[in-house]
Amino acid sequence: MTTQSNTPAGWYPDPHGAPQTLRYWDGSQWTEHTNNQAQQGQQAPAAQQAAPQQQFPQQQAPDARVQRQVQQQAGVVAGGPGGGTLFTEPVLVVNQKAKLIELTNEYKVMDQNGRELGSVTEVGQGALRKILRFVSSWDQFLTHKLEIRDAYGQPQLLLTRPAKIFKSRVIVSRPDGTPVGEIVQQNMIGKINFAMNVNGQQVGAIKAENWRAWNFAIVDHTDSEVARITKTWEGLAKTLFTSADNYVLQIHYQLPEPLLSLVVATALTVDTALKQDSRGWN
Repeated sequence: MTTQSNTPAGWYPDPHGAPQTLRYWDGSQWTEHTNNQAQQGQQAPAAQQAAPQQQFPQQQAPDARVQRQVQQQAGVVAGGPGGGTLFTEPVLVVNQKAKLIELTNEYKVMDQNGRELGSVTEVGQGALRKILRFVSSWDQFLTHKLEIRDAYGQPQLLLTRPAKIFKSRVIVSRPDGTPVGEIVQQNMIGKINFAMNVNGQQVGAIKAENWRAWNFAIVDHTDSEVARITKTWEGLAKTLFTSADNYVLQIHYQLPEPLLSLVVATALTVDTALKQDSRGWN
């Protein structure tokens, strides 16, 4: 069993050598979830192994609202099932939790049919930071940290946006602190662009397609489009009275690492970097 990103999610012999134990591979890395074959009679792992496409904690019926968001609002043609994880699905739907007063950034991440794949939660906020965010807009200039978690609540990526005055920079790392790369804002006027850098080398870019920074094309180092972010309308009530933002990320084909992780992080990075600036009163 190798740890390549194209290995299907499922239960496999524990690589750490535990006898008669299976460990869950989520499509990109080993998780903390194990299953003892001797105690469970191998029935549950065998069922999961035979149907790797059903890798959700609880199987969910398709959500018609999310399907409309993907197909009608984002214009994404319905496709076949992916691998069932944040890193193996061709379409990720990122919906921010609607709140009248937003003190903490929280997002739900789903596949194109509305099945929950994970979440994104802002971490490290103390009471004083929340008060500052409530009474002023100064919070947008301070450091923000977010965790991208899988459907089991296990951290997959960490996003850190250091304090900024004008241009934003987001540092992407693994849960153990291993660096993945950076996403760096390139300009402030006109169509906003970001560079995706790894070890000081640019591996891709995020290019806004309009001055309001709602839709983005994601390109690789050859300037070929590999993915696309489309902002979808959250509805009149949410637009007027809440801070919720909804996005659809479409990945055109399976990408190599670390570009894949940067692209997955991008859907959240764009919102964190620009949302408060663009709405002002947030």
